[in-house]
Amino acid sequence: MIVDTTLARINDGVQLHHHQGQRQAARDLFARIWDEIGGERGDPLHVCVLAHSMADVQDDVQQELIWDQRALAAADLLTDDRVAQAGVPMSVSGLYPSLHLNLAECYRKLGDLGRARECLQRAEAGISALGDDEYAQLIKSGLDRLKQQLTAE
Repeated sequence: MIVDTTLARINDGVQLHHHQGQRQAARDLFARIWDEIGGERGDPLHVCVLAHSMADVQDDVQQELIWDQRALAAADLLTDDRVAQAGVPMSVSGLYPSLHLNLAECYRKLGDLGRARECLQRAEAGISALGDDEYAQLIKSGLDRLKQQLTAE
């Protein structure tokens, strides 16, 4: 169970976006939290999760890519102890498939298919870090869909 209040607030924004269709409200909430945590100087866990979520509410693919890159850079600073302390039910290695999938999708949208394929390979290489739960199935289906798109292009 997530016990970190900042992560809980980020989750509120995710709910606004994914379950209530309030993209702009989510983006506004994420921007406030970003300022409160000190931006990229904040706790790497908060930066990672917030940037990953903020990328999803961007209208411009270049901005989405920037946020996804921030999330990946912050993940590189994380430890399993910090993730566990926040109550996140996965290891740091479990974050990477989704982070690389999102980067791959950005590069595909931007027409950089070489980079998209590289990120897809990184995501696939880390998939064993995920279990077999609903989240893992979501990431795996996203990888399969992107792989098909890249094969067709």
